[in-house]
Amino acid sequence: MSIHRDSPVRATGSNPDLNDYFDADLPPPHRLSGVDDPYAFASPRPSGHNTARSSYLNVSHSESANMPLNEGYSNMEEPYGNAAYSSSAWLEKEQARSRRSKWVVVGSLLALLGLIAAGVAIGVTVSRNKSKTSSNLSSSSSGSASVVNQTNPNDPSTFQLDSRLKKSFYGLAYTPAGSQYPACGNSLADVIEDIQLISQLTPRIRLYGADCNQSALVLEAIKQTKVDLKVYLANYPIPTNSTPYTRQRDAIIEAIQTYGTDNILGVTVGNEFILNYVTAAGVSDPNSAIGNEGGQLLLANITDTRNALAALNLNQTMPVGNADAGSFFNNEVLAAVDYGMSNVHPWFANVSIDQAAAWTNEFFQENNVIVANQLANKPTMYIAETGWPSNSSDVSNMSNGPSTASEPNLQTFLDTFVCQANQNGTGYFFFEYFDEVWKDIEFGGVEGWWGLFYSNKTLKNIQIPDCLVS
Repeated sequence: MSIHRDSPVRATGSNPDLNDYFDADLPPPHRLSGVDDPYAFASPRPSGHNTARSSYLNVSHSESANMPLNEGYSNMEEPYGNAAYSSSAWLEKEQARSRRSKWVVVGSLLALLGLIAAGVAIGVTVSRNKSKTSSNLSSSSSGSASVVNQTNPNDPSTFQLDSRLKKSFYGLAYTPAGSQYPACGNSLADVIEDIQLISQLTPRIRLYGADCNQSALVLEAIKQTKVDLKVYLANYPIPTNSTPYTRQRDAIIEAIQTYGTDNILGVTVGNEFILNYVTAAGVSDPNSAIGNEGGQLLLANITDTRNALAALNLNQTMPVGNADAGSFFNNEVLAAVDYGMSNVHPWFANVSIDQAAAWTNEFFQENNVIVANQLANKPTMYIAETGWPSNSSDVSNMSNGPSTASEPNLQTFLDTFVCQANQNGTGYFFFEYFDEVWKDIEFGGVEGWWGLFYSNKTLKNIQIPDCLVS
């Protein structure tokens, strides 16, 4: 959800051309999770919680009632073939974003104005004093007390394990705090602490982009902590400006040259690129002429990334993939990558919490795995994001209809999805590691409340499932 960095749906009645849409002087949408130019892909929120859901669904699930659930989900009630939860009623989370009223937004911004101004001033000061070069990574400091205990404060690999944490997740979605370009307030000390915690939960993470030196920060943190953790690096390009893509590509290449490939699983090019491209044009079909047009732009970046990686003369071929919303993969793009990462969120599908795990599995299998297996290259498919919000910043967004955003419901989703997905062999990246304050400030609602940890890196009132993965 990168919360979605984007609510790509325009306000009712608006139909700007693509350049107007992508160049709008608006706040950074969620999917930008720190990787894009700050105003890329931003757009107004839909006017209502259920705005135009069915009009943006391009895949029918009319046959879903006849599809068996994978073993491990068979005990879930009411498969999603019924009308109440059919895919025709679902819009990807980015499109279903609830927009707060004008006065709620204004009131919230006024209340936070003083804190934000102070925080920006401090952040700018810290950022100006911080070197962006990899040679100075080891000297970065977060300036805050650590929540992780180290027996040797000078050796990050001596951290003590937390008995509440279990390595039960296939993967986690992660963006280091302060990785929004161009502010770039992240630090190695913070990332080391993140990696110490994350490595106790999963052997894999996925990033969303490469701005603000986050590729090198993560790889350096893995090196210093000496943990068993691998990462999918990522590049978050935009259609109308080649600079963000090139900047991130070069940062990725530099990180690989510095750290090698032992801890890198692949490079993901594009995050909800097609979703944003087609909805900006008022189209819902990712394989329409507009979808293919966007696909060609993205394919140019994918090809360029492959060429840049090949020029490194690596000992192994580095997989290159793409991430998008579950119903918005372009087949021409999928046919050119080694893997695809799909965002599948039951919350934004208005699915009840007791049905959420089964629905997530069925949607992913029907709309992504089966489709990918019909392509000649058969790209490996992963769930790039799935989870459940634990809170909302306003009452109007506390419920998705049948269920609420709460820690007990997050616990229910953990209990009914994680071990079952592990048993089924599903590759997934739970969304997400910790709450991201900037999303709450920018978007409100549930946007900033998807973490397993609070933003201060303390574990929420949940129990991590106990079903170890490798």
